[in-house]
Amino acid sequence: MDIFRAMAENGHEQMIFNYDAASGLRMIIALHDTTLGPGLGGMRNWRYQSEDEAIADALRLSRGMTYKNAFAGIDFGGSKCVIFNDPEQKSDLLLRAAGRFVEMLGGRIYTGEDVGLTPGDVEVMARETHYLVGRPHKSGDPSKAAALGTYSSIRASLQHVYGSPDPKGRHVAIQGAGNVGSELARLLAADGARLTICDLRDDRAHAAASETGAQVVPSEAIHDVACDVFSPCALGLVLNAKTLPRLRTRIVCGSANNQLATPDIAEELRRLGILYAPDFIVNGGGIVNIADEFEDGGYRRERAFERVAQIGRRLLAVFERAQADGVTTEVAAERIAEERIAAVARQQRHFVPQPQPHALNA
Repeated sequence: MDIFRAMAENGHEQMIFNYDAASGLRMIIALHDTTLGPGLGGMRNWRYQSEDEAIADALRLSRGMTYKNAFAGIDFGGSKCVIFNDPEQKSDLLLRAAGRFVEMLGGRIYTGEDVGLTPGDVEVMARETHYLVGRPHKSGDPSKAAALGTYSSIRASLQHVYGSPDPKGRHVAIQGAGNVGSELARLLAADGARLTICDLRDDRAHAAASETGAQVVPSEAIHDVACDVFSPCALGLVLNAKTLPRLRTRIVCGSANNQLATPDIAEELRRLGILYAPDFIVNGGGIVNIADEFEDGGYRRERAFERVAQIGRRLLAVFERAQADGVTTEVAAERIAEERIAAVARQQRHFVPQPQPHALNA
């Protein structure tokens, strides 16, 4: 991979490659844009097939965090940490090494739990760094907030397509029965939605189904389910040239990151008459919840979840913008985020003097 070219094409500021011989840690830190503030994004631990795959994921995810944070209205830029490691082979030594590398940046990034890590892993890293979010004594596990944001987005999407946000009687196919997917299923089931669910782990899919009344299908069959909403809540790149022709839905709205394998997929969805809710908006609940940690007085769950519940309202504005501009919903959402970044960048041209120590204390 031509790394500098990839960074230039995506507007990245910095890529940092970290290696620790004692633990075997191989970690990539990608900072996309810090106009709005320090980078904020999770730390992912995954068994990538190659270094290029790990680098590409870090670039994609950090760029997505810039747009997610900008659209959410919080004062953070986009970053992502990616550990190139089998999640089953974690060690305290490796996690502490990761924490030390984050600490070295001195607050240029904040990170926390993502795929392949647990809250316990984050607590191990906390022995080495202050720059962590989502710890149990603060906002904690972000999955409930992420599910609530996805639920709010599904309601907005139903409103736009069918004229009513009510999920009762609507068929939602959920891809992934992890923490977010299973919580989303509970919220929808409580509203009377009809559910189909899958997961690479059959036990998780059946556990969610027994609680919500969902029908379980094999993971490879989920794209073929005739439904009102297809909700990807697992890993990314699930909307691609092979899966797109199989979709039998009016709406795609889920919490997975980087759902579009290539940018042209958004235009194909539009051509097919399928409403696409941009993933970096839909899955913004977790980051909105975490950002509340930085409010005066510290984290307050009620305040944070009230903000998360507003994601659907903001998504409706994206649908309206896409129609007005004659573009895809992905482009419309990116324009709104870019406009906020540009406005802040223009404001930062003004010099603001920093407080100076008193002469007697100098």
